[in-house]
Amino acid sequence: MNYKDVYDEWLNSEIIDEETKDELRALDDEEEIKDRFYTDLKFGTAGLRGKIGAGTNRMNKYTVSLATQGLAQTIIKYGPEAMERGVAIAYDVRNKSDEFAVITSSVLAANNIKVHLFPDIRPTPMLSYAVRSLKIISGIVITASHNPKMYNGYKVYWEEGSQILDSIADQILDEISNIEFGDVLTTDYDEAVANGMINIIGEELDEAYYREVLNKTINEDIDKNISIVYSPLNGTGNLPVRHVLSERGFTNVNVVKEQELPDGDFTTVGYPNPESVEAFDLSLELAKRIDADILIATDPDCDRVAMMGKDSKGDYYAFNGNQTGALLIDYILNQLVANNKLPEKGAIVKSIVTGEMAKPVCEKYGVKMFDTLTGFKNICALPNEWDKTKEYNFIFGYEESIGYTYGDYVRDKDAVVSSMMIAEMAAYYKKKGINLVDALYEMYETYGYYKENLISLVLEGLEGQKRIARMMDSIRETPVMELDGMKLEKTIDYLLDETGIEKSNVLKYILDDGSWYCVRPSGTEPKIKLYIYSKSDTEESANNKIESIRKTVLDRLNSVE
Repeated sequence: MNYKDVYDEWLNSEIIDEETKDELRALDDEEEIKDRFYTDLKFGTAGLRGKIGAGTNRMNKYTVSLATQGLAQTIIKYGPEAMERGVAIAYDVRNKSDEFAVITSSVLAANNIKVHLFPDIRPTPMLSYAVRSLKIISGIVITASHNPKMYNGYKVYWEEGSQILDSIADQILDEISNIEFGDVLTTDYDEAVANGMINIIGEELDEAYYREVLNKTINEDIDKNISIVYSPLNGTGNLPVRHVLSERGFTNVNVVKEQELPDGDFTTVGYPNPESVEAFDLSLELAKRIDADILIATDPDCDRVAMMGKDSKGDYYAFNGNQTGALLIDYILNQLVANNKLPEKGAIVKSIVTGEMAKPVCEKYGVKMFDTLTGFKNICALPNEWDKTKEYNFIFGYEESIGYTYGDYVRDKDAVVSSMMIAEMAAYYKKKGINLVDALYEMYETYGYYKENLISLVLEGLEGQKRIARMMDSIRETPVMELDGMKLEKTIDYLLDETGIEKSNVLKYILDDGSWYCVRPSGTEPKIKLYIYSKSDTEESANNKIESIRKTVLDRLNSVE
């Protein structure tokens, strides 16, 4: 059927409610109707993510129910024990997150699958912790992470506490493909709570999670009066991050009041992504008023965190994800060694599009560095395997998109423990008379100037998808051979090459001076991403290489119609 036929089918369906039909009848833009119905919202290894609204290509109670029925039927095939172990569910501040959580719980309960539901908004890492600590078969977080307000999503986890890989996603997708809306089972939510099929998780789990986070403390010889500005960007991080910092003994934490309380419309920030410096505007106003040392901001589901720091001139420096990751690794490994806590066979895992500055740090301390495809589902797949083989002891995982995790009690990025470690690191350096910018430049002087840049081209809708595909085809078939004297030395096509890493539509171009760049379509947003990395003996030289690669490759991508 074409999109008009599917649109008419929804309008004439006895299952679709009148409120949804009224929303559809009110549409007067043919392109909007097409975008809502030209395809189904895809269930992939990230679960679901899309704009909220009526239609097959939108997040709504019907698409959420369908995905949940597919998950339920998958779990049922694992037997009664898996059904009794059940599914943990968390949700964030986004519009309809609480509603989708109730719908999801009701569908699972109707399929005789036990549900463990958080009573209110929680950070994504707490869901991962719940799955691991309660030994649950699966987990779901209703969130669209850092996307704009019109989005929501549905992330699925498996028993290790990490997001599902293709092996499980394919099973769920196979079930979904054979389900119609009329096949979805549901039950009354209140009745399911009353009869025990839906268990509301108690605060003891929160407390156990906080203990695990606080146990990652390394060093007490720090300046706990360091001045910190914190913004949860109106998301789930407010109470957990502040609680942990308070318990840790930080006495000078200043919250951005305008961004303190939950707001699914993100009226103070618009695009609630702390990776964007603009998200720090209100934080900077507060920081300058109180002369703060560091600024920390977490995204709406509190799995990603970014930081800024005051330099020796009193200006504020925005650290990107590569820099923050390298600083944390350098600090954590140094302090683990100093306190005789560095585990044998220690390992750190990063994504293939993350920078290389932490590699010589790992070599210095005898820690193994591993690369995986982007996404924490891939990063955590390795420690999941090491749990069985005991080959390595997982210490830290990170990616350039401001995601970090420290420890093994969760298997996803965790902005709660990362915020605590950023505060500890900054307080350690402050006591030594060093700020975080100084610490970064000491690393540059020691290991070389590693520089990076990320460009995202946003191309929405069906035509945007097609253009992204043409861009990937063009640069794959005819790569850029020379960039301002830097010559292409090696191409890695992760769709074709036997790298030992799972196949993916990612292209990596390594130049003869050690610089490199990577091109990939985003798996969760309508974007094609260009990652650029350089290394040189001086900052100016490293920056010039970045600019040369950026201009040449970006011109090439934009030339593809």
